[in-house]
Amino acid sequence: MSTSLKDRLRIEDVRVLSDDWYLLKKTTFSFQRSDGSWQRQSRETYDRGNGATILLFNRQARTVLLTRQFRFPVYVNGHDDLLIEACAGLLDERDPLTCIRDEAQEETGTRVENPVHVFDAFMSPGSVTERLSFFLAEYEAADRTGAGGGLVTEGEDIEVLEIPFDEALAMIDRGEIVDAKTIMLLLYVQ
Repeated sequence: MSTSLKDRLRIEDVRVLSDDWYLLKKTTFSFQRSDGSWQRQSRETYDRGNGATILLFNRQARTVLLTRQFRFPVYVNGHDDLLIEACAGLLDERDPLTCIRDEAQEETGTRVENPVHVFDAFMSPGSVTERLSFFLAEYEAADRTGAGGGLVTEGEDIEVLEIPFDEALAMIDRGEIVDAKTIMLLLYVQ
């Protein structure tokens, strides 16, 4: 069936369940299945906006800059440690390139001159609307112009980690790096 999705979808009802931290909606719709029949379904979607992430790496030193911070949703799902991640942030009305430059400076204290966009991905498409833009950028010691640490006003308390690239890969194997975006970027560079 080569019909556009808009021709296979009939939205019947949309209810806002929560509009506090981000937007949670329950949508009832009919979807035309591949055999031509229509099936009524209901889904909840969590809209937190789109984001961007970047892996900062030093080719000569063979190191990467990562962050370590508290993530409440990860904690309530049984991860009793701070999460090690690539720098990331929500777009908040910015384009992905501007966003990731700002976030790299805020979180890691690193000035990013020439980030390269490598791909976009939906991280949890069954329930979260977010599309994440993935970037890579090289850094040198001189690019580390601040302490980083994030913004206190956003509840951030971020530790900056400079890790040998091979050690970061080993940390995936040992279950110390469990963040999907970070794993994707590290494996992409590998």
